[in-house]
Amino acid sequence: MPRKLSTIAPDWWDYTTLDSALIEEAARLTPADMVKLSRDGFRVIMYDTLEDFYLAEALEYITAWRQATADQPVGLCGPIGPTEQLPLVARLVNELGLSLQHAHFWGMDEWYADGREVPVSHPLSFERADRELCFSRIRRELAMPEANLHFPKGDVAAYVKSWDAGVRCAVMQGGQGDTKHWAFNDPVKREGKYKDVPPAPAEYRQLGTRVVELHPVTLAQNARTSGGGNISLVPQKAITVGPRETWKAEKVSIWHAGMHDSAFGQRLTTLMIGKKIADSAVPMSLLADHPNVQFNFYRGGIGSCQVEMH
Repeated sequence: MPRKLSTIAPDWWDYTTLDSALIEEAARLTPADMVKLSRDGFRVIMYDTLEDFYLAEALEYITAWRQATADQPVGLCGPIGPTEQLPLVARLVNELGLSLQHAHFWGMDEWYADGREVPVSHPLSFERADRELCFSRIRRELAMPEANLHFPKGDVAAYVKSWDAGVRCAVMQGGQGDTKHWAFNDPVKREGKYKDVPPAPAEYRQLGTRVVELHPVTLAQNARTSGGGNISLVPQKAITVGPRETWKAEKVSIWHAGMHDSAFGQRLTTLMIGKKIADSAVPMSLLADHPNVQFNFYRGGIGSCQVEMH
């Protein structure tokens, strides 16, 4: 049977095109059910307080960077969304006196407008957020060399090359958007050869860092979470790290605080990864084939899928 049209954006693929039985199964999951979906290669962890949640996220930076040496540099790829961990990272580096001389950092993504990445002066610049919330707060004698900071640009060549320059990526962190993306790996438009079926998982996983057109839901989400609801402020394109680079990370760690994707969305991707159901209409589900994925939940942000009128 042909796939359903999206009930959100009929010209795009997204999770609303999935089989109704799978959607209903996801909506029924309790937090206890979600933990039970852990398996070899996929771990589900719950945190009872936001303090513990964001501290654990910040400590992944420290754990990765402490492994870095001159002979074996180590890096982490990190998101904007969430951002609450970033000042904690700087504080931990300073308090521990941790030199970042041989550590590396990859930014996950950046907005794209007027034929290039947005400048750091742009109010929504991800590079600006990383620098202001984390790297500019680290003591100068401990700071990471500028050459070890890799932010995606409109010309992606240098960024892509940095992933094959002998630096081990210990962990790639991420959040989850309303379109069930990590970074800006959104579902694709329903056009051309993808008019009737979305890309096969194996095909989507071959995508590298690239400029992408964003799903309308992603535009609305970023306006809500970062722009005070002003959708006209949000660029319609972005540069995103791709699945190809993601599979070079030893571990993928996704952080669900309940402030980005919904109660349903958090359940859906947990179910699909736990049961190894990969579908590119739900890009996060493709991580079912990564050998080391961890989902981290703030218990108070999981919410309920029960109907409740407001």
